Amino acid sequence: MSLLNVKELNSYYGDSHILFDLDFHVEKNEVIALIGRNGAGKSTTLNSLIGLVKPRSGSIILDGKEYLGQAPHVIARAGMQLVHEDRRIFGSLNVEDNIILAGLSEPKRWPLEKIYEIFPRLKERRLSSGTDLSGGEQQMLAIARALVRDPKLILLDEPFEGLAPVIVQDLVRVCRQLADEGRTIILVEQNIPATLNLASRAYIVNNGHIVHEDSTASIKANPSVLQRYLGV
Repeated sequence: MSLLNVKELNSYYGDSHILFDLDFHVEKNEVIALIGRNGAGKSTTLNSLIGLVKPRSGSIILDGKEYLGQAPHVIARAGMQLVHEDRRIFGSLNVEDNIILAGLSEPKRWPLEKIYEIFPRLKERRLSSGTDLSGGEQQMLAIARALVRDPKLILLDEPFEGLAPVIVQDLVRVCRQLADEGRTIILVEQNIPATLNLASRAYIVNNGHIVHEDSTASIKANPSVLQRYLGV
């Protein structure tokens, strides 16, 4: 059984129908990507999975249990963690307190040293407040706050957006390390080359529909697919 099975998922913003009968799955230890133009419905898909957007119909089965319509904290405790596009760290707390607070309610939380092995920069900045961090450091902290809860599935929403190329390289390295360690990840990202190098499979989303699914190796070998749906 797949770690995550999504069937016929329909989500709305008010009366506006945004996601149309989405079907996809994620295997344990797999990195998949959701690719599409801005406004295609990728972030709405992640928000629907975690319960921030309440789908009107469909099925979200995580590790054999149905979570459609459940509250975000229930889904998070079940093992799904969303790293938001806007990071949502506590700017008034220092780095270490941000991480500790995120793990307080998780019995299997990681020790701080495990986080600092992955993000040595955060160890250097552990007493700095969130507002004093660079954009890249804030993104590292946002990912660390998810990892400390030992999630079954990590949802990354635009983790590289607005960051300098050298910082993107560092974050790609971290994501590759997590993938190599067997972490299960759904990645939404506009940086197509980085996305295709990190993920093993990709779903292309267009106007709230999944219009194409293939291995990233096949997509890289057939760039006409990206040209057709993304114009790149």
